[in-house]
Amino acid sequence: MAEIIDGKQIAEDVVAKVKGLTADLTAKGHAAPGLAVVIVGEDPASQVYVASKSKKAKECGFHSVQHTLPADTQEADLLKLIASLNADPAIDGILVQLPLPGHIDSGKVIQTIAPEKDVDGFHFVNVGKLGTGELETAFVPCTPAGSMILIERVRGKDLSGLNAVVVGRSNIVGKPMANLLLAANCTVTIAHSRTKDLPALARTADILVAAVGRPEMVKGDWVKPGATVVDVGINRIPAPEKGEGKSRLVGDVAFEEAAKNAGAITPVPGGVGPMTIALLMANTVVSAYLKAGLKRPAF
Repeated sequence: MAEIIDGKQIAEDVVAKVKGLTADLTAKGHAAPGLAVVIVGEDPASQVYVASKSKKAKECGFHSVQHTLPADTQEADLLKLIASLNADPAIDGILVQLPLPGHIDSGKVIQTIAPEKDVDGFHFVNVGKLGTGELETAFVPCTPAGSMILIERVRGKDLSGLNAVVVGRSNIVGKPMANLLLAANCTVTIAHSRTKDLPALARTADILVAAVGRPEMVKGDWVKPGATVVDVGINRIPAPEKGEGKSRLVGDVAFEEAAKNAGAITPVPGGVGPMTIALLMANTVVSAYLKAGLKRPAF
């Protein structure tokens, strides 16, 4: 059986480092990192995510601010709020929880966030920096950044010569993941729903990242023996064995099958998920360090 990569424990390691960096920052006379989280509407899943992010920010010693706006908030009012947060010296990171209500242009909102406060890594400036290898000043989206730390825990930081296959081409995970793997000297292929003979391509991967949003799509025989498998997917499927109307969480990888071939694999839940919030905290403390003119901390 494969080594199970404990994302929860590794995320705790990252958070512990963030706490230490925050303490060092304030000991040097600088303000604690400030994170502002903005949520529009009452989507239950978004409410849970935002609450956990705000709680983790307080745990890290941050100045934590949450703006909860009604679902009928006008786009212009949301843009005004972001402009005020951009100008607020106490705020180092701004996160707008997606999805936004249909009448608001998400792209326009994200591009309004100042790039140096864009701790989600979605602003075109940060996307461009990542795409051109300017990692020293880029903010990288939290899920791929966290996935990369999990890979490095298994494979080390130098991934030279390894074949990586990323299944999924989203702007939030697939493309930034591919850029991070390229920067680490992997040979990278991005696969997707139109890829010919996807199972055969997946079997060439020393590092296989599944970020496609289809429950248990990646089967055990897609996995090269000894490969490192990172499952970014989180899907809720019916679980009649638990009782009527019950469900369970699964990833994009058929875990039990894949674990027989993989050298190391992330579980769902407990793999990539905890890393996403940990890297949001890491990006925020990095922003505070850069604002203070200090050396960028590494994770």
